[in-house]
Amino acid sequence: MADKIKVALNGYGTIGKRVADAVMRQDDMTLVGIAKTKPDYEAYVASHKGYPIYAVDPAKAGPKFKAAGIEIAGSNLDMIKKADIVVDCAPEGIGEENKKIYEQLGKPAIFQGGEEHEVAGTSFNAAANYGEAIGKKFVRVVSCNTTGLCRLIYAIDKAFGVQKARVVLVRRGGDPNDAKRGPLNGIVPDPIQLPSHHGPDVQTVLPHINIETAAMKVPTTLMHMHFVNMSLKKRPSREEVLDVLRQWPRLWLIPSWYNIKFTGDAIEFGRELGRSRNDIMENAIWEESVTVDKEGEFNAFQAIHQESDVIPENIDCIRAMTGIEKDGMKSMAKTNKALGIGNFNPWKLAPP
Repeated sequence: MADKIKVALNGYGTIGKRVADAVMRQDDMTLVGIAKTKPDYEAYVASHKGYPIYAVDPAKAGPKFKAAGIEIAGSNLDMIKKADIVVDCAPEGIGEENKKIYEQLGKPAIFQGGEEHEVAGTSFNAAANYGEAIGKKFVRVVSCNTTGLCRLIYAIDKAFGVQKARVVLVRRGGDPNDAKRGPLNGIVPDPIQLPSHHGPDVQTVLPHINIETAAMKVPTTLMHMHFVNMSLKKRPSREEVLDVLRQWPRLWLIPSWYNIKFTGDAIEFGRELGRSRNDIMENAIWEESVTVDKEGEFNAFQAIHQESDVIPENIDCIRAMTGIEKDGMKSMAKTNKALGIGNFNPWKLAPP
Protein backbone atom coordinates (compact mmCIF):
# COMPACT_ATOMS: atom_id res chain seq x y z
CA MET A 1 0.00 0.00 0.00
CA ALA A 2 1.11 3.57 -0.65
CA ASP A 3 2.08 5.79 2.24
CA LYS A 4 -0.73 6.29 4.72
CA ILE A 5 -2.59 9.60 4.90
CA LYS A 6 -1.18 11.65 7.76
CA VAL A 7 -4.09 13.16 9.68
CA ALA A 8 -3.92 15.90 12.32
CA LEU A 9 -6.76 16.57 14.77
CA ASN A 10 -7.01 20.25 15.68
CA GLY A 11 -9.37 19.98 18.63
CA TYR A 12 -10.03 16.96 20.81
CA GLY A 13 -13.48 17.22 22.30
CA THR A 14 -16.64 15.21 21.66
CA ILE A 15 -16.02 14.81 17.91
CA GLY A 16 -12.25 15.10 17.80
CA LYS A 17 -11.52 12.22 20.14
CA ARG A 18 -13.86 9.96 18.19
CA VAL A 19 -12.34 10.93 14.84
CA ALA A 20 -8.87 10.26 16.27
CA ASP A 21 -9.88 6.75 17.33
CA ALA A 22 -11.55 6.14 13.96
CA VAL A 23 -8.44 7.25 12.07
CA MET A 24 -6.38 4.78 14.08
CA ARG A 25 -8.67 1.96 12.91
CA GLN A 26 -8.10 2.67 9.20
CA ASP A 27 -5.33 0.82 7.35
CA ASP A 28 -4.76 3.75 4.97
CA MET A 29 -4.43 6.52 7.60
CA THR A 30 -2.21 7.43 10.51
CA LEU A 31 -2.65 9.98 13.28
CA VAL A 32 0.00 12.71 13.42
CA GLY A 33 -1.37 13.98 16.71
CA ILE A 34 -4.04 15.93 18.51
CA ALA A 35 -4.09 19.57 19.60
CA LYS A 36 -5.19 20.63 23.09
CA THR A 37 -5.32 24.00 24.81
CA LYS A 38 -4.74 22.59 28.30
CA PRO A 39 -4.34 19.30 30.19
CA ASP A 40 -7.54 17.59 31.29
CA TYR A 41 -8.99 14.07 31.51
CA GLU A 42 -9.27 13.87 27.72
CA ALA A 43 -5.58 14.75 27.36
CA TYR A 44 -4.77 12.16 30.02
CA VAL A 45 -6.59 9.42 28.08
CA ALA A 46 -5.05 10.51 24.77
CA SER A 47 -1.61 10.32 26.34
CA HIS A 48 -2.28 6.79 27.59
CA LYS A 49 -3.43 5.80 24.11
CA GLY A 50 -0.09 6.97 22.77
CA TYR A 51 -1.46 9.88 20.76
CA PRO A 52 1.10 12.67 20.33
CA ILE A 53 -0.25 15.81 22.00
CA TYR A 54 0.49 19.28 20.66
CA ALA A 55 -0.29 22.47 22.55
CA VAL A 56 -2.21 25.28 20.89
CA ASP A 57 -0.11 27.77 22.90
CA PRO A 58 2.99 25.96 24.21
CA ALA A 59 4.36 29.02 26.05
CA LYS A 60 1.17 29.32 28.06
CA ALA A 61 0.07 25.70 28.32
CA GLY A 62 3.46 23.98 28.43
CA PRO A 63 4.04 24.40 32.18
CA LYS A 64 0.51 23.13 32.88
CA PHE A 65 1.08 20.00 30.80
CA LYS A 66 4.45 19.46 32.52
CA ALA A 67 2.86 19.82 35.95
CA ALA A 68 0.25 17.26 34.95
CA GLY A 69 2.95 14.83 33.84
CA ILE A 70 1.81 14.91 30.19
CA GLU A 71 4.46 15.34 27.53
CA ILE A 72 3.75 17.62 24.59
CA ALA A 73 5.31 17.09 21.18
CA GLY A 74 5.30 20.74 20.15
CA SER A 75 2.82 23.34 18.97
CA ASN A 76 -0.29 22.77 16.95
CA LEU A 77 1.50 24.52 14.09
CA ASP A 78 4.24 21.86 14.25
CA MET A 79 1.52 19.20 14.06
CA ILE A 80 -0.25 20.80 11.11
CA LYS A 81 3.00 21.10 9.15
CA LYS A 82 3.54 17.32 9.46
CA ALA A 83 0.06 16.44 8.25
CA ASP A 84 -1.39 15.74 4.81
CA ILE A 85 -4.81 16.93 5.99
CA VAL A 86 -6.28 18.51 9.11
CA VAL A 87 -9.61 17.61 10.70
CA ASP A 88 -10.70 20.74 12.56
CA CYS A 89 -12.80 19.83 15.59
CA ALA A 90 -12.41 23.10 17.43
CA PRO A 91 -15.42 24.64 19.19
CA GLU A 92 -18.07 26.26 17.00
CA GLY A 93 -16.83 29.41 15.29
CA ILE A 94 -13.12 28.76 15.94
CA GLY A 95 -12.73 26.81 12.70
CA GLU A 96 -13.21 29.98 10.67
CA GLU A 97 -10.23 31.54 12.46
CA ASN A 98 -8.18 28.36 12.11
CA LYS A 99 -8.76 28.39 8.35
CA LYS A 100 -6.29 31.27 8.07
CA ILE A 101 -3.60 29.00 9.52
CA TYR A 102 -4.38 26.19 7.08
CA GLU A 103 -4.27 28.61 4.16
CA GLN A 104 -0.91 30.00 5.28
CA LEU A 105 0.56 26.50 5.63
CA GLY A 106 -1.08 25.19 2.43
CA LYS A 107 -2.92 22.37 4.20
CA PRO A 108 -6.36 21.00 3.26
CA ALA A 109 -8.83 20.90 6.12
CA ILE A 110 -12.18 19.43 7.11
CA PHE A 111 -14.52 21.55 9.22
CA GLN A 112 -17.48 20.41 11.30
CA GLY A 113 -21.15 21.31 11.12
CA GLY A 114 -20.85 24.07 13.71
CA GLU A 115 -19.18 26.19 11.05
CA GLU A 116 -21.10 27.94 8.30
CA HIS A 117 -21.25 26.38 4.84
CA GLU A 118 -19.38 29.40 3.45
CA VAL A 119 -16.27 28.60 5.50
CA ALA A 120 -15.51 25.69 3.17
CA GLY A 121 -17.83 26.24 0.20
CA THR A 122 -18.53 22.49 0.01
CA SER A 123 -20.69 20.60 2.52
CA PHE A 124 -20.34 16.83 2.64
CA ASN A 125 -22.32 13.67 3.14
CA ALA A 126 -20.64 10.45 2.04
CA ALA A 127 -23.63 8.84 0.31
CA ALA A 128 -25.09 11.96 -1.24
CA ASN A 129 -22.14 13.91 -2.67
CA TYR A 130 -18.82 12.13 -2.08
CA GLY A 131 -17.56 13.13 -5.52
CA GLU A 132 -17.91 16.86 -4.83
CA ALA A 133 -15.20 16.65 -2.15
CA ILE A 134 -12.57 14.94 -4.30
CA GLY A 135 -9.48 17.12 -4.45
CA LYS A 136 -11.08 20.03 -2.57
CA LYS A 137 -8.95 22.18 -0.29
CA PHE A 138 -11.67 22.82 2.28
CA VAL A 139 -14.81 20.80 3.02
CA ARG A 140 -17.39 20.95 5.80
CA VAL A 141 -18.92 17.75 7.18
CA VAL A 142 -22.49 18.74 8.02
CA SER A 143 -23.90 18.56 11.54
CA CYS A 144 -25.20 15.46 13.27
CA ASN A 145 -28.84 16.26 12.49
CA THR A 146 -28.11 17.17 8.88
CA THR A 147 -25.99 14.04 8.44
CA GLY A 148 -28.87 11.87 9.64
CA LEU A 149 -31.39 13.65 7.43
CA CYS A 150 -29.17 13.52 4.34
CA ARG A 151 -28.63 9.78 4.72
CA LEU A 152 -32.34 9.01 4.94
CA ILE A 153 -33.59 11.55 2.40
CA TYR A 154 -30.93 10.62 -0.15
CA ALA A 155 -31.75 6.91 0.08
CA ILE A 156 -35.48 7.51 -0.41
CA ASP A 157 -35.01 10.18 -3.09
CA LYS A 158 -32.64 7.98 -5.08
CA ALA A 159 -35.17 5.15 -5.11
CA PHE A 160 -38.52 6.90 -5.35
CA GLY A 161 -38.01 10.66 -5.69
CA VAL A 162 -38.93 13.16 -2.97
CA GLN A 163 -41.42 15.91 -3.76
CA LYS A 164 -41.20 17.49 -0.32
CA ALA A 165 -39.75 16.63 3.06
CA ARG A 166 -41.15 17.87 6.38
CA VAL A 167 -39.19 17.19 9.55
CA VAL A 168 -39.73 17.87 13.24
CA LEU A 169 -36.51 17.61 15.24
CA VAL A 170 -36.58 16.96 18.98
CA ARG A 171 -33.06 17.84 20.03
CA ARG A 172 -31.08 16.94 23.10
CA GLY A 173 -30.44 19.83 25.48
CA GLY A 174 -26.71 19.13 25.73
CA ASP A 175 -24.16 16.34 25.49
CA PRO A 176 -23.66 14.12 28.57
CA ASN A 177 -20.52 16.05 29.60
CA ASP A 178 -21.85 19.51 28.69
CA ALA A 179 -23.00 21.17 31.92
CA LYS A 180 -23.20 24.60 30.29
CA ARG A 181 -26.30 23.68 28.26
CA GLY A 182 -28.35 22.05 30.97
CA PRO A 183 -30.18 20.80 32.76
CA LEU A 184 -33.26 22.18 31.06
CA ASN A 185 -36.62 22.19 32.81
CA GLY A 186 -38.92 22.65 29.87
CA ILE A 187 -39.27 22.39 26.10
CA VAL A 188 -37.53 25.09 24.09
CA PRO A 189 -38.54 26.00 20.51
CA ASP A 190 -35.10 26.31 18.92
CA PRO A 191 -35.41 28.46 16.93
CA ILE A 192 -38.82 29.99 17.55
CA GLN A 193 -38.83 31.49 14.06
CA LEU A 194 -39.83 28.91 11.44
CA PRO A 195 -38.55 27.10 9.51
CA SER A 196 -35.40 26.05 11.38
CA HIS A 197 -31.95 26.16 9.81
CA HIS A 198 -31.81 22.40 9.34
CA GLY A 199 -33.66 22.42 6.03
CA PRO A 200 -31.30 24.92 4.35
CA ASP A 201 -28.38 22.93 5.74
CA VAL A 202 -29.68 19.77 4.06
CA GLN A 203 -29.87 21.79 0.85
CA THR A 204 -26.13 22.54 1.00
CA VAL A 205 -25.75 18.81 0.22
CA LEU A 206 -29.02 18.07 -1.60
CA PRO A 207 -29.93 21.40 -3.22
CA HIS A 208 -32.88 20.01 -5.17
CA ILE A 209 -34.76 18.77 -2.09
CA ASN A 210 -37.80 20.80 -1.06
CA ILE A 211 -37.68 20.62 2.74
CA GLU A 212 -39.10 22.40 5.77
CA THR A 213 -37.97 21.77 9.33
CA ALA A 214 -38.94 22.74 12.87
CA ALA A 215 -36.86 22.02 15.96
CA MET A 216 -37.07 22.05 19.75
CA LYS A 217 -34.76 21.20 22.64
CA VAL A 218 -35.81 18.90 25.47
CA PRO A 219 -34.26 17.77 28.78
CA THR A 220 -32.19 14.80 27.56
CA THR A 221 -28.54 14.21 26.74
CA LEU A 222 -28.66 10.90 24.88
CA MET A 223 -29.81 11.44 21.29
CA HIS A 224 -31.90 13.58 18.96
CA MET A 225 -35.25 12.33 17.63
CA HIS A 226 -36.68 13.13 14.19
CA PHE A 227 -40.18 12.70 12.84
CA VAL A 228 -39.72 12.59 9.06
CA ASN A 229 -42.53 12.95 6.55
CA MET A 230 -41.84 12.85 2.80
CA SER A 231 -44.18 13.15 -0.16
CA LEU A 232 -42.81 10.73 -2.75
CA LYS A 233 -42.96 10.98 -6.54
CA LYS A 234 -43.57 7.24 -6.86
CA ARG A 235 -45.98 5.24 -4.68
CA PRO A 236 -44.00 2.31 -3.32
CA SER A 237 -45.27 -0.28 -0.93
CA ARG A 238 -44.02 -0.29 2.64
CA GLU A 239 -41.96 -3.41 1.92
CA GLU A 240 -40.32 -1.73 -1.08
CA VAL A 241 -39.31 1.17 1.14
CA LEU A 242 -37.95 -1.15 3.83
CA ASP A 243 -35.95 -3.05 1.20
CA VAL A 244 -34.33 0.23 0.11
CA LEU A 245 -33.47 1.25 3.66
CA ARG A 246 -31.89 -2.16 4.33
CA GLN A 247 -29.41 -1.56 1.49
CA TRP A 248 -27.66 1.22 3.45
CA PRO A 249 -25.58 0.04 6.45
CA ARG A 250 -25.70 3.50 8.01
CA LEU A 251 -29.49 3.23 8.23
CA TRP A 252 -30.36 0.81 11.02
CA LEU A 253 -33.91 -0.49 11.01
CA ILE A 254 -34.75 -1.44 14.58
CA PRO A 255 -36.84 -4.65 14.60
CA SER A 256 -39.84 -4.61 16.92
CA TRP A 257 -38.63 -7.74 18.73
CA TYR A 258 -35.52 -5.88 19.95
CA ASN A 259 -37.96 -4.05 22.27
CA ILE A 260 -36.06 -0.77 21.92
CA LYS A 261 -38.69 1.70 23.08
CA PHE A 262 -36.71 4.90 23.55
CA THR A 263 -33.30 6.46 22.98
CA GLY A 264 -32.01 5.12 26.30
CA ASP A 265 -32.56 1.59 25.03
CA ALA A 266 -30.65 2.38 21.83
CA ILE A 267 -27.65 3.66 23.79
CA GLU A 268 -27.86 0.68 26.14
CA PHE A 269 -27.81 -1.60 23.09
CA GLY A 270 -24.57 0.04 21.99
CA ARG A 271 -23.21 -0.54 25.48
CA GLU A 272 -24.23 -4.21 25.41
CA LEU A 273 -22.52 -4.65 22.04
CA GLY A 274 -19.32 -3.23 23.49
CA ARG A 275 -19.39 -0.19 21.23
CA SER A 276 -16.74 2.36 22.17
CA ARG A 277 -18.45 5.07 24.24
CA ASN A 278 -21.78 3.31 23.48
CA ASP A 279 -21.74 5.07 20.11
CA ILE A 280 -24.54 4.55 17.61
CA MET A 281 -23.07 5.92 14.37
CA GLU A 282 -26.03 4.72 12.32
CA ASN A 283 -29.46 6.37 12.00
CA ALA A 284 -31.66 4.40 14.41
CA ILE A 285 -34.97 4.03 12.54
CA TRP A 286 -37.86 2.25 14.23
CA GLU A 287 -39.07 -0.26 11.64
CA GLU A 288 -42.54 -0.19 13.19
CA SER A 289 -42.77 3.55 12.51
CA VAL A 290 -42.08 3.27 8.77
CA THR A 291 -45.35 3.77 6.89
CA VAL A 292 -46.30 4.65 3.31
CA ASP A 293 -49.91 5.57 2.49
CA LYS A 294 -51.74 5.33 -0.81
CA GLU A 295 -50.80 8.91 -1.73
CA GLY A 296 -47.09 8.12 -1.40
CA GLU A 297 -46.57 9.80 1.99
CA PHE A 298 -43.61 8.33 3.90
CA ASN A 299 -43.41 8.62 7.69
CA ALA A 300 -40.83 7.41 10.20
CA PHE A 301 -39.16 8.08 13.54
CA GLN A 302 -35.36 8.06 13.68
CA ALA A 303 -32.92 8.72 16.50
CA ILE A 304 -29.56 10.38 15.86
CA HIS A 305 -26.62 9.99 18.21
CA GLN A 306 -25.24 13.52 18.14
CA GLU A 307 -21.84 12.52 19.49
CA SER A 308 -20.95 9.96 16.84
CA ASP A 309 -22.95 9.87 13.61
CA VAL A 310 -20.60 12.28 11.79
CA ILE A 311 -17.50 10.19 12.55
CA PRO A 312 -17.68 7.87 9.50
CA GLU A 313 -18.43 10.90 7.30
CA ASN A 314 -15.18 12.53 8.46
CA ILE A 315 -13.24 9.38 7.55
CA ASP A 316 -14.81 9.22 4.08
CA CYS A 317 -14.18 12.94 3.60
CA ILE A 318 -10.47 12.42 4.31
CA ARG A 319 -10.31 9.84 1.52
CA ALA A 320 -12.22 12.02 -0.92
CA MET A 321 -10.19 15.17 -0.34
CA THR A 322 -6.84 13.41 -0.53
CA GLY A 323 -7.95 11.39 -3.57
CA ILE A 324 -6.77 8.10 -2.10
CA GLU A 325 -10.20 6.65 -2.95
CA LYS A 326 -12.39 8.22 -5.63
CA ASP A 327 -15.26 5.73 -5.33
CA GLY A 328 -17.57 6.81 -2.54
CA MET A 329 -19.22 3.42 -2.14
CA LYS A 330 -15.84 1.72 -1.75
CA SER A 331 -14.76 4.26 0.85
CA MET A 332 -18.00 3.86 2.80
CA ALA A 333 -17.69 0.07 2.74
CA LYS A 334 -14.11 0.33 4.01
CA THR A 335 -15.08 2.75 6.77
CA ASN A 336 -18.11 0.69 7.77
CA LYS A 337 -16.01 -2.45 8.11
CA ALA A 338 -13.29 -0.75 10.13
CA LEU A 339 -15.78 0.85 12.53
CA GLY A 340 -18.22 -2.07 12.75
CA ILE A 341 -21.05 -0.03 11.23
CA GLY A 342 -24.12 -2.03 10.26
CA ASN A 343 -22.97 -5.09 12.20
CA PHE A 344 -25.78 -5.23 14.74
CA ASN A 345 -26.06 -9.03 14.84
CA PRO A 346 -22.58 -10.20 15.80
CA TRP A 347 -24.01 -13.32 17.46
CA LYS A 348 -26.42 -14.06 14.61
CA LEU A 349 -29.39 -13.34 16.81
CA ALA A 350 -32.80 -14.28 15.49
CA PRO A 351 -36.25 -13.33 16.72
CA PRO A 352 -37.68 -15.78 19.28
